[in-house]
This record gives sequence, C-alpha cells and structure tokens, in this order.
Amino acid sequence: MPAATLTFSAPINVSCQVGDLVYYVSVSDTGGFTTNSSNNIVEIGEIREITNPTSSTPTIIADTSLGYDELHGLEDKFILFSKDNRANLSSPLGYYASVKMVNSDRTGGEMFSIATEIFESSK
Repeated sequence: MPAATLTFSAPINVSCQVGDLVYYVSVSDTGGFTTNSSNNIVEIGEIREITNPTSSTPTIIADTSLGYDELHGLEDKFILFSKDNRANLSSPLGYYASVKMVNSDRTGGEMFSIATEIFESSK
C-alpha cells in the first residue's frame, strides 16, 4: 500500500498515535476566519509512523489508497485524526469498592437510580 508523508510546521497533538486514522478537509478564509468550505472529509489512511511529534517539524507517515493527485496540495488543507474507539476505551480498574450514601437533609429524600460497571478481569 502506498504511503503518504505529512510534514507539519508545529508540534502535533499529544494524543495522536500510530493506528489512528488521519483525514483532510478543504478550508477557506471568510471574513478573517478559516472555515470548512465543504462537508467532504477525506480519509487519508491509518498512521503507520510518527517522527519528532514535539519538534517544530513533526512528520506523520500513513498508509493510503489515495492517488498522487489527491495527495498533492495538502498544504492548504486542515488535517485531523480520529481514534479507534475499540482500542481506546477505558473502564474502572481494581478489585474492591465501598460506597456510603448519606442524606444530610432534615426531610426525607428519594433515590431514583444507582449504577455501576462490573466485569470479571481474572479468576
């Protein structure tokens, strides 16, 4: 699969990592603001490598199925990325929890719902 090399002039977002998907969208200057000129977000591909992410010239290499004509002229495009939510979910960790609920009001109170997330992590 061909690779797209994207070089930036400022450090990239710290949460951008290998495996994320990178996209571009066209923008235009309107009245002093940079705006999205269309709703057409184009996927470049999956990030394969990130070089010098905190430097003033970081580079992202992404696998892509886009052709040369589509990748030419990305300098004036807005580049964004998204994460695979299956790989970046978080859940509570630990083996024990204790909860104490107190009503400090002098009149009665009513509790409508309590929820928790439980899963078996080991046996």
